[in-house]
Amino acid sequence: MRGLPPNRGATYNFVALPTAWRPTMLKERDWSQASWVDPRYGWKPLPVPAVPPRVLLDLATRCNMRCAMCPVWNTTDKQRLKQLSGVMPSDAVLRILDEIEASRAGVTVNVQPNMYGEPLLAPCLQECIHEVKGRQMALTMNTNGLTLDRRMAEFFVSEQVDSILFSLDAASPETFQRIRGLDCLDRIEDAVRLMLEVRQERPLPRIGVTFTTQDSNRHEETAFVEKWAGLVDVIRVGLVYENGTYPGMKTTGKRLCCPALYTTIPIHHDGRVTVCCLDGFKTTDMGNVFERGVLDVWHGEGFAKVRYFHETGQWSQVPFCTRCNGWAQYCYEEETRGDLLVRRSPQYTYYNRLSRLQNWNENLLSRPAT
Repeated sequence: MRGLPPNRGATYNFVALPTAWRPTMLKERDWSQASWVDPRYGWKPLPVPAVPPRVLLDLATRCNMRCAMCPVWNTTDKQRLKQLSGVMPSDAVLRILDEIEASRAGVTVNVQPNMYGEPLLAPCLQECIHEVKGRQMALTMNTNGLTLDRRMAEFFVSEQVDSILFSLDAASPETFQRIRGLDCLDRIEDAVRLMLEVRQERPLPRIGVTFTTQDSNRHEETAFVEKWAGLVDVIRVGLVYENGTYPGMKTTGKRLCCPALYTTIPIHHDGRVTVCCLDGFKTTDMGNVFERGVLDVWHGEGFAKVRYFHETGQWSQVPFCTRCNGWAQYCYEEETRGDLLVRRSPQYTYYNRLSRLQNWNENLLSRPAT
C-alpha cells in the first residue's frame, strides 16, 4: 500500500497513511502548460492536500545555544545571524491558523512552533499553543528546555500539548559541553524530569529526549538510550545534517520524490516559505504567506515546480535538493525489544515505551497499515 499514487515510470514506497489521516485533496491548478514543464516526461502530477498537514511556524528565530552541528547558529557570520533573527507577530500567527482552519476540510493538521529557533524564547508561544489547541489541531515541539520552569510545564499539560522532545545529544556533562557549548546538561535533564513530574500519568504531552549522532558523541549513544529508556515515552536517535545531506545515511534502491513536499510547509518568522525546513538561511523562496496567504503559496508555482522536478527525477533542477538523501527517512521497520517498540528508518531510530503508547497519536507518527 502506498500513501501517494505512483507517477508513470517512477517507483514509490511511501509509508501508508492511516485512513483517518488521509487528507482531502483540492482540485489542482493546471501547470501542464507552464514553461518549465517538458512534455517528454509525460508528467501526471501527484495529488496535494488541501492544506499542509504539517505547519512549521518559526515563532522566534532566536537560540540560546550554539550547537556544534547546527548549520545556522554555529555560523561565525554574526551579521548574517543578525539579518536572520526575528519574531513572528502574534496577529500573523492567528491569520495563518484562521486560514488553515477555514480550508482544512478533514485534513488533520500538526503545528510545530519552531524550526531553527528555540520555541521557549518566543514571546507569543503560549498564545500560539492556546490558539492551535482551541482549533483542534495537534501541536508538537522540540526544545532545549533551558528556560523551562514549572509554570510553563503546567501550561503545556493544561493545554494538552501533543509532544515535547528535549534535545540532549549527550549522556555526560563533558560531551554535552563539547557539542552544545554550555556546561548545563544537569539543568536540561532537570527540565525533562520536571515535565514528567508535572504531567504524571496523564496521556499528554508525549515526552521524549533526542540524540543527534556525530563523531563527538557517538561513543555515548548506547549509554544515552539506556539512561532514558523506561523514564521517557520516546527516545529519538538521529543523524546529523551537513552540507546539504546526511553523510551517515545509507539508502538503497531508486531515489524517490521527497514526501515532505506534500506534507510540510516551513514558515519563517517573516512569513517567507522555504522549500524545506532544513533551509535555515532561506536560500529558497516559495513565496510569502503574509503577502499571499498560506494556500496560495502551498498550491503556488514555486512548490508546483519543485514537485514537478522531483516527480520526474530532475533532481539537479532543484539545487537545494540535489545532494539530499532525506527522502529515505520515511521508510521504516519495527521490532519489539522488552518494553520498547523500536522503529528504525535510514535517518532515525525511535525507542517507544510500550507502556506509554496510548499517547502515540497516529496523526503525529504514521504507524504501519494493517
